[in-house]
Amino acid sequence: MTAEALEGLTATPSLARRTLAVFTRNKLALTGAAVLVLLLGFCFLGPLVYDTDQVHTDIAQASLSPGTEGHPLGTTDLGYDMLGRLMHGGQTSLEVGLAAGLLATLFGTVYGAVAGYFGGWVDAVLMRITDAALAIPALFLLVVVAAIITPSKPVLILIIASVAWLSPARLIRGEALALRSRDYVHAMRLMGGGGGRAVFRHIVPNAIGTVIVNATFQIADAILYVAYLSFLGLSIPPPAADWGSMLSAGITYTQVGYWWLIFPPGLAIVLVVAAFNFIGDGLRDAFDVRLQRN
Repeated sequence: MTAEALEGLTATPSLARRTLAVFTRNKLALTGAAVLVLLLGFCFLGPLVYDTDQVHTDIAQASLSPGTEGHPLGTTDLGYDMLGRLMHGGQTSLEVGLAAGLLATLFGTVYGAVAGYFGGWVDAVLMRITDAALAIPALFLLVVVAAIITPSKPVLILIIASVAWLSPARLIRGEALALRSRDYVHAMRLMGGGGGRAVFRHIVPNAIGTVIVNATFQIADAILYVAYLSFLGLSIPPPAADWGSMLSAGITYTQVGYWWLIFPPGLAIVLVVAAFNFIGDGLRDAFDVRLQRN
């Protein structure tokens, strides 16, 4: 094995260790990661321990205060156990947010990489489409589309991803413009490599740090979009729920002091969005070469 090959094998673990070291030095990023793990465990493992009926209503148990009749967080206006509702609603919010954020990042990455690498008229056409879409407020587009189509999990994922890909597309396009002039890209062209190989083997892999960081912010934004749509009454039909629809339903009862219908879902949304943003900040620092050298 040549010296260059040995150097390549040892460089990757070393880079990974330096990246992890920078990330772990960021206390907010570690806090965000811990909060996210706890929320995931709460939403997806919690129902296995605390099993509740989230399908059938029970008006006799409606609007009970926390701690009453074995309900730690009380009940909703339809008699659903609030703690169990929070778990099941979190599953919907996290599943839709994660899937929509990742789908938007994936499509936006490929779209921006193609535009930036090929340049010329391809870049001009693709970026004019992006600029036109960015000129329309995202929330307006989401409301219009969601009002026309009956929301479901797959539909919500596609609706949110259809407006969320614009930001990563512009970001990766800028990365591609810089990377396409690198020596290894020129060498690949001289050896007969095509545009597809350049984009997927050189441009995207070398922009992976930017892609990963942007994905965390896209997921946070997607979770907020889910909450926005649900708050406006464009959520998944009952008996399914998400944190946004729970918050929207609870607002009706603010005047009578039913705080437990508002505070838990609102706090959950704030915590998960803040967690993803803290993780994104930590990853941005971790992929910063200047910090890795310290």
